[in-house]
Amino acid sequence: MPRVETEFWAKKAINKIKKSGNSLVILDIFSGSGCIGIAVLKSCIRQIQRIDFADIDGSAIKQIKSNLNINNIAGKNARVIKTDLFDKLGDKKYDFILANPPYVALDRISEVQKEVLKTDPPSALFSGKDGMDCIRKFLSSAKMHLKKGGMIFMEHDPLQKKEIGEILKNKKFRYKFKKDQFKKYRWSEISL
Repeated sequence: MPRVETEFWAKKAINKIKKSGNSLVILDIFSGSGCIGIAVLKSCIRQIQRIDFADIDGSAIKQIKSNLNINNIAGKNARVIKTDLFDKLGDKKYDFILANPPYVALDRISEVQKEVLKTDPPSALFSGKDGMDCIRKFLSSAKMHLKKGGMIFMEHDPLQKKEIGEILKNKKFRYKFKKDQFKKYRWSEISL
């Protein structure tokens, strides 16, 4: 189950995708169970040519396939790829990239709800001492996989806003930090 903060920005992404044309190709990276991409595909089915679901974890890949079957989503609209970030995606470019990377700092493990620690694999939560390892790697390559006029929706810790802003500035992205329903800067809209 996605966290309520994730559901909040996913709904915002769906609204933006609905207004942005047809034959869209979308990447759901750090896909986990695939819930974000599946919600987008079900909500915007007429506009989407394909969603690629990408994750490094083998059990996540099985879960995505199972969830696609449960939701009766046709194979031609969805492709599941086991990959470390963009490694197996070649030079593909996307209209939208949906990213919910691991971003919890190991320094702040005590702040994570016990239920989350029980249900989510550590690789889906933690990303180095400051929680930024996956985000740094993702943002260093993301530009090569985003179509001109495309957009990235990325979830992050509000405390990572400053460093993410510096990375995005250095990479010459346009970006807006967005607040979740609890008035915390929890996600970003990033474009070229």
